[in-house]
Amino acid sequence: MDPATPSSASAAPPQPNQPLQPPRVLVTSCNRLLGEHGFHVAGRKYVDAVRLAGALPLIAPPVLEEQIDALLDAVHGVLLTGSASNVHPSHFGEAVHDPSLPLDPDRDAWTLPLIRRTLARGLPLLAICRGAQETNVALGGSLHQAVQEQAGLADHRGAGGRPGASAAEQYAPAHVVNVVPGGLLAGVTGLARFEVNSVHGQGVKRLAEGLVVEALAPDGVVEAFSQPDAPGFNLCVQWHPEWQAAGNPVSMHILRAFGQAVQQYRARAAQPFPLDRPAPVAGTP
Repeated sequence: MDPATPSSASAAPPQPNQPLQPPRVLVTSCNRLLGEHGFHVAGRKYVDAVRLAGALPLIAPPVLEEQIDALLDAVHGVLLTGSASNVHPSHFGEAVHDPSLPLDPDRDAWTLPLIRRTLARGLPLLAICRGAQETNVALGGSLHQAVQEQAGLADHRGAGGRPGASAAEQYAPAHVVNVVPGGLLAGVTGLARFEVNSVHGQGVKRLAEGLVVEALAPDGVVEAFSQPDAPGFNLCVQWHPEWQAAGNPVSMHILRAFGQAVQQYRARAAQPFPLDRPAPVAGTP
């Protein structure tokens, strides 16, 4: 025997009791200038939320559209973060309403196709605030650029958009949401209504075809929705369940449901054939 070749006796034994590594969740990033240097950033609270869901967070920078599938091959779920920036209104056929508000076109350029590929593959998706708005736009819906300026709608900006408000003031409970009976969110939380924070200026104007409302604010603003025909778990919420999530039972219900879906996706992906490729029919090459 070649002395360089280890024998079966000397080979490392299998480790059946070795802890299974957590599934991986892609966390979208935003683009920021710090001084004169560009950075890809994601809020720590989103990373912590993925960990609370029992998964390993992987913050991803923007990629080219043709690279999205390669990126999704490496993960078992996707979390779309909130952001101070707005989705550019050109993606739903409008001009910019308030040029003073931040935009992030580099994020739009890859998250919109990312969302479509994620849903088509059946990857579990949890979309928060801007992430929910992105999802609606990616699928053909539109947004109010300033919810507070619409007749009959309340001001949904944290602390009423007051400059200098603390994070505690911005993320304080703001209103209840009324959950649609029999929907995904109702099943996840077991509740008909609960309080949420509210830190957004944009909001759903026209819900994209194929999406269904999961919860509404008292003024009628869409607070949660899903795409029931997608092959995987997906929930989009306008509030911020990641804020102090460990102490919020509703947030933990949502994160556990997402985490369970991610675990199940990984288990299915371990089968002999990839999820997006059917197994060959017997007798065919």
